[in-house]
Amino acid sequence: MVYLYLVAAIVFEVIGTSALKLSEGFTRPLPSTVTALTYAAAFYFLALVLRSLPVGIAYAIWAGLGIVLITLVGVFWFRQPLDLPAVVGLILIVAGVLVINLFSKTVAH
Repeated sequence: MVYLYLVAAIVFEVIGTSALKLSEGFTRPLPSTVTALTYAAAFYFLALVLRSLPVGIAYAIWAGLGIVLITLVGVFWFRQPLDLPAVVGLILIVAGVLVINLFSKTVAH
């Protein structure tokens, strides 16, 4: 169940960050409201995750996968291109999350 909460936290954070871009500095009411509500939901679910996972591990997974997903939103929704160093960096982030989950004894499975 903890990983379902973590996925929810990540999805809400990605939606919130996308809405933040659309809010144009909090000058547009609907995207601004979506940002606030989805960030609140993201932190709620992250708080549930922290009952079971160490904070550093949970945050690394949350932030790492959030970075990758929001980058994909940027590429496909906002038409923001990536160069090779950005792609390599994202691959390294995913590799780091995989190493943590597959090999760390800190993560309780």
